[in-house]
Amino acid sequence: MCFLRRPGAPASWIGRRMLRQVLRRGLQSFCHRLGLCVSRHPVFFLTVPAVLTITFGLSALNRFQIEGDLERLVAPSHSLAKIERSLASSLFPLDQSKSQLYSDLHTPGRYGRVILLSSPGDNILLQAEGILQTHRAVLEMKDGRNSFIGHQLGGVVEVPNSKDQRVKSARAIQITYYLQTYGSATQDLIGEKWENEFCKLMRKLQDEHQDLQLYFLASFSLWRDFHKTSILARSKVLVSLVLILTTATLSSSMKDCLRSKPFLGLLGVLTVCISIATAAGIIFITDGKYNSTLLGIPFFAMGHGTKGVFELLSGWRRTKENLPFKDRVADAYSDVMVTYTMTSSLYFITFGMGASPFTNIEAVKIFCQNMCVSILLNYFYIFSFFGSCLVFAGQLEQNRYHSIFCCKIPSAEYLDRKPVWFQTVMSDGHQQTSHHETNPYQHHFIQHFLREHYNEWITNIYVKPFVVILYLIYASFSFMGCLQISDGASIINLLASDSPSVSYAMVQQKYFSNYSPVIGFYVYEPLEYWNSSVQEDLQRLCSGFTTVSWVEQYYQFLKVSNISANNKTDFISVLQSSFLKKPEFQHFRNDIIFSKAGDENNIIASRLYLVARTSRDNQKEVIEILDKLRPLSLSKSIRFIVFNPSFVFTDHYSLSVTVPVLIAGFGVLLVLILTFILVIHPLGNFWLILSVTSIELGVLGLMTLWNVDMDCISILCLIYTLNFAIDHCAPLLYTFVLATEHTRTQCIKRSLQEHGTAILQNITSFLIGLVPLLFVPSNLTFTLFKCLLLSGCCTLLHCFVILPVFLTFFPPSKKHHKKKKRAKRKEREEIECIEIQENPDHVTTV
Repeated sequence: MCFLRRPGAPASWIGRRMLRQVLRRGLQSFCHRLGLCVSRHPVFFLTVPAVLTITFGLSALNRFQIEGDLERLVAPSHSLAKIERSLASSLFPLDQSKSQLYSDLHTPGRYGRVILLSSPGDNILLQAEGILQTHRAVLEMKDGRNSFIGHQLGGVVEVPNSKDQRVKSARAIQITYYLQTYGSATQDLIGEKWENEFCKLMRKLQDEHQDLQLYFLASFSLWRDFHKTSILARSKVLVSLVLILTTATLSSSMKDCLRSKPFLGLLGVLTVCISIATAAGIIFITDGKYNSTLLGIPFFAMGHGTKGVFELLSGWRRTKENLPFKDRVADAYSDVMVTYTMTSSLYFITFGMGASPFTNIEAVKIFCQNMCVSILLNYFYIFSFFGSCLVFAGQLEQNRYHSIFCCKIPSAEYLDRKPVWFQTVMSDGHQQTSHHETNPYQHHFIQHFLREHYNEWITNIYVKPFVVILYLIYASFSFMGCLQISDGASIINLLASDSPSVSYAMVQQKYFSNYSPVIGFYVYEPLEYWNSSVQEDLQRLCSGFTTVSWVEQYYQFLKVSNISANNKTDFISVLQSSFLKKPEFQHFRNDIIFSKAGDENNIIASRLYLVARTSRDNQKEVIEILDKLRPLSLSKSIRFIVFNPSFVFTDHYSLSVTVPVLIAGFGVLLVLILTFILVIHPLGNFWLILSVTSIELGVLGLMTLWNVDMDCISILCLIYTLNFAIDHCAPLLYTFVLATEHTRTQCIKRSLQEHGTAILQNITSFLIGLVPLLFVPSNLTFTLFKCLLLSGCCTLLHCFVILPVFLTFFPPSKKHHKKKKRAKRKEREEIECIEIQENPDHVTTV
């Protein structure tokens, strides 16, 4: 191996170039040997993956379990809300709260809720008989409580000019029924049975009361409707698989019956399928549990796996046909597996970072763990199982067997005597191949289209301005969308769209969004409630809220009764002996914790309830209230916490969902920067970083404009977009920077000719496989469809439109290749002149 130093080039540049070439040739040599090993032992590499699939796949059927804790999956794992809930539960245990108030319960527990909605223009208050019948039917249920725990009016119209805000009419009423289970497993089972009966009763009452619309919800409804997505998507996933199989088979076919590889396209997709099944078996054997977010793994793994399949097929077409089939397989591995190994490694790194402890959403962490296992097995199955299939197909081709019927292809003379239909079916391309054409694989319809039509069109000087304008429009919309990102803390984004939970949430948002949920205000340290300054601090903290407060009621009681309680003894004495004994104030006993030290009583903790006036964007304003109240608990003299069960899902949700994609993006960027001196060409990495950034920001901005929130599904799709973009752009860019043609235009044509077929095959199969997701009535699959569709389309746009044009404008320059060729040609001409001068007789003879 000889490296010539370019004049003026520093020694460090030569060293880096030598290191890159040594590493590249070392990796190619390793992949070449791997290909030779597979081609020499195809039965072994075919059998081992099959045995693994049978072993783990069948074992998974016995270990299959469904995750039943929805909060564990989608709520941030580490949040202040969970700590506040534990503190609130320790101060005011649920089994000690006997009050009838809706706001008493600080944990959802077992419950049933129903919204009764009147017809448009009717007043729900005039339909009391129907409401009471529904209420009595619920109370008469077995194992139910003796009374309901709260009601609210929605769609309220007040009497005009009314000073006391009298209600004129209302459109809806919400009734909530809680069950006291006290954490007992037996009572929890009874509560679950009660909830099932409650839902059945609501459906029955809906049929009986045609003038009222009933929307109901139980505590298990969210989990049931979350898991319902998997049930609804089963048949659609199978349809997706059939579509991908069909697309891969057709796109791998040719008119040439010898060189056509339809079965390899089919077997390539099946290879990815069995690798996914094996990965699922390993996960379930290691006590993993299934949840509906894992529905995206088959599509993620298929997008990467089929890319390796189509690249190997393209690599096979680029090999010399006169070589033995074993050498051709080894050459295809040497050409393709280096890049595929790099992209698979980046998949593993990014999803591995997503599975790290830094990820605060358990659903994202579990998905990334499963995806890492799938990527490893995907890579192993591609070079082993599919490689063995490629060996057998190559052997059939070398022995001139038909690619479909596996029979010997007759000679040209024999075909000429047969009918046209027989010639069409059994033709090996001898008629289409001209005498000067050395590569009969160029008759593949996609490769022919790219070479003869598309490459000339996209590099036309008149097309380039329109491409630049198109990219500016793309970048503008992407930037506009990135400025409007909203977090998807609502659990509704993960549920089946036609489920009772979603219907209930929509009605509740429409008619009951004027007020926030009841927020518990817990004072967890002794406080001098009788002190006027403390009273002022409490009033200041509660200003702007509608309060349900024993403190406020007690102060009013003292004022009306004309009782003075300015010291601790009088304050607590009147509170215990008079105020809490009155029937209208007895429910406040559960809101105060007394302690007795000798003959002296103390108030060591208490709780109040706050309700804020909100707009239609209820959830966002509740998060703002939470962020505003928490710092006050540290800056004020009163030590308190605020809590509502919904805080567990919304607390720092936006930060929790964005961290995984930031970590993954940082990991990819770090890997690409650190490998600048190790890869084929530094400018290849530079262009790859720009392309991936452009695609990622484009998908992020456009999905926001398409009303996709930042929830766990969209975040996983963004992590996948990073890898999907690298998977398709890297081979194109590295072939471009290594090309030795005279001009950039010729280099990009060569890149598209070598890799365009595989890229177009894979993205087309990927996008066609997404179509059935559109027909699954689920918000989760809608989000998955939108994000993956944008990922595929943006990547396709960059690979076939943006990069082919922009690479003709910007570095790397190809002038030094042109100078080298001119120097070689000049040197060759000088040598020929010398030979002519030394042997004039040779010239005469010529």
